[in-house]
Amino acid sequence: MKVTAPQPTGHARIELQSEDRLHVLHPESILAYRGQPDQREDRWMDLGGLYSKRRWIRSVLTGPSEFLLGLPAGHTLTTYDLPADSNLLFDLRHVMYFTNGMSMKNKMLKLKTAWISRDLIRMRFSGPGTLGLLTVGDAAVMKLDPVQPLFVDKNALIAYPEDASIKLSVYGNSIASQHMRVQWEIRGKGSVLVQTGSLDRRLEERLSGDGWLKRLLREVLPFGSVYIK
Repeated sequence: MKVTAPQPTGHARIELQSEDRLHVLHPESILAYRGQPDQREDRWMDLGGLYSKRRWIRSVLTGPSEFLLGLPAGHTLTTYDLPADSNLLFDLRHVMYFTNGMSMKNKMLKLKTAWISRDLIRMRFSGPGTLGLLTVGDAAVMKLDPVQPLFVDKNALIAYPEDASIKLSVYGNSIASQHMRVQWEIRGKGSVLVQTGSLDRRLEERLSGDGWLKRLLREVLPFGSVYIK
């Protein structure tokens, strides 16, 4: 299998060899397909997939074939090779596809964690195999420590070990803890996957040079969006 995801053009090209078989969890993202019609087989999602992806169908594509996947604005496609002994629990919303031979298993989160994070289920994939991950920026690996906690923005965490100690928290002094987004406080062995793109909308606005006055004038003045750049 060959994956080409040029940046930042918003799509990925995937070429499958005759021995390849790929499970695509977002069939609607397939923009163009080259291959025999019977090389695509759609299947029903299980209950965990229905909850996490809000989708009824996943597609199984076999080679030789190629297709284009459209990606959401601001997202990239990152491939991650999952070893046979992996015990990572994934936020399934980030998973675009996985290779044949892998399977998904639902993992229910603790009620307190699910209530705050609004996530009831995480997915554990069996390996070895390859996952296609939708991320803002790249997917970075950070090692865990059994004693010293790692704090990760809850919107940036893609996957963590099933046996890790995890709870929702904040850190820093009173000003920091009152104004930051909720963090996952994680201890244990192994590593976590974190998406590295900036989640700070205010930073993006500052970098683009758009202050509140400009945005206001664009909205209230006739043809403001045309004349005010």
